[in-house]
Amino acid sequence: MQPVDITERNDLATLEAGLDALETTETEKTPLAKRFVKAAVPAVLSIVGLLAIWQLLYALKLWPEWKFPGPGSVWRSLGDQWEQGLVWSAVRNSVSRGLIGFAMSAVIATPLAILITRVGFARSVLRPILSGLQQLPSVAWVPAAIIWFGLTPTTIYAVVILGATPSITNGLVNGIDQIPPIYLRAAKVLGLSRFDNVRRVVLPAALPTYLSGLEQGWAFAWRSLMAAELIAISPALGNGLGQTLETGRQLGDMSLIVTAILLILAAGILVEKLGFAPVRRRVYRSRGLAIA
Repeated sequence: MQPVDITERNDLATLEAGLDALETTETEKTPLAKRFVKAAVPAVLSIVGLLAIWQLLYALKLWPEWKFPGPGSVWRSLGDQWEQGLVWSAVRNSVSRGLIGFAMSAVIATPLAILITRVGFARSVLRPILSGLQQLPSVAWVPAAIIWFGLTPTTIYAVVILGATPSITNGLVNGIDQIPPIYLRAAKVLGLSRFDNVRRVVLPAALPTYLSGLEQGWAFAWRSLMAAELIAISPALGNGLGQTLETGRQLGDMSLIVTAILLILAAGILVEKLGFAPVRRRVYRSRGLAIA
């Protein structure tokens, strides 16, 4: 038996150490303050840069102020709305409507997606309809919903559901279609019932793609909500960000319009960052998937 060369032994030891490192879960975590700074600094720099460009364009006087207000004018408009108590009420009403409508969409979309993937006839009939509905602008549903339900909260929720449900359904269907067949065969060998198969195998295996579908569904729900609030305006519905945007248009107040746009943008981003992003990171890390 030939002796093993020292260099070869060192190479083997290095290889084994590398394989052990791959199998070892990283226990050392980045301090919370460092993670916050790492996430906050790029966002702050982006905001400062956009404000600087905005102020520069305003200072160049390329457009009259009533068409292109500066950051100062928008800040004053935001302050006026805040003093009147309109900012918080508009944000609260819109976000609550969006979340409720989104939740109802998810409740409808989840069993619908399971039906499509389990029943071939349902797939052939419903999948093209859902794909077509996903391409339809949500604003197209607003006139019909007003006729059906009047100027009531039901109109707004109907538009949100019709806008978000197709996206969530298609996301879950795609996730289920991408499940490795061996998972389904294993479930069959174990004798799982259809319900247990869906609960223990199908949904957990499709979870990452399902989360992506939910995130996209929230984007559709938020846009659908703004379309409904822009058109379905009534004192009975209360104030909302879409109504604020329409009020600015009626008054010809560009500062109020920009204020509403910024609030819509901020509210949508906050829901995504505070709601979806932590869940997505936790799911991806639990499955050993890389995430930035």
